[in-house]
Amino acid sequence: MRRNAVNSKTMGEVRTFEKKVRAAIASKSKEEGQKLLLTFTSKVDKAAQKGRLHARTAARKVSRLSKALASL
Repeated sequence: MRRNAVNSKTMGEVRTFEKKVRAAIASKSKEEGQKLLLTFTSKVDKAAQKGRLHARTAARKVSRLSKALASL
C-alpha cells in the first residue's frame, strides 16, 4: 500500500508541473515557463530514476515541452 501511495504522489506532482508548464506556454510567459520547466525536468528525471516513469517517456515529455517553450 505504501509503494502505491508514494508512486501516486510522485506522478501527481509530475502531472501538476506538466500542466503548469503548459499553462505558462499558453499564456506566452517565457520566463515563468523556463523556471517551471527546470522544476518539471527535475521531478520527471527523479521519477524516471526511481522507476515510476520510463526513462524515454521522461525524455520525450521534457523534449516536447522545451521545444514548445523555445518556439515562444
